[in-house]
Order: sequence, then C-alpha cells, then structure tokens
Amino acid sequence: MKHIVGFHQDERGEWIAELECGHARHIRHEPPWRSSDWVTTPAGRAGRLGTELRCLRCHP
Repeated sequence: MKHIVGFHQDERGEWIAELECGHARHIRHEPPWRSSDWVTTPAGRAGRLGTELRCLRCHP
C-alpha cells in the first residue's frame, strides 16, 4: 500500500492518483461498477490525500 500524494488528469480527463512510490493509478468513476464520486470534486480529492492505495506496479 502506498499513500496518495497528488492527483492529475490524463488526456481523456480521467483522474489519476499520484502515489508516494512515484507510480500512478487511475481512479475511475463509472457507476454502477465503481463509485468513486469523491474524485470528481476538488474537496473530495483533497480529502483523500494521504489515503493508502495498492500500487499495482509495486505489488501486482
């Protein structure tokens, strides 16, 4: 698990979490399959800074 240190958008406008290890992970909001509506607002993203996510490159 790695901490989220920031966010940016890709060329399609989808949000990507920047992880402390230097890797990144897409945070997609695609109801009903995924409910990550927090990523759609600045306050939601700010509230998740420091949250741990599994890095799929460090720990496949």
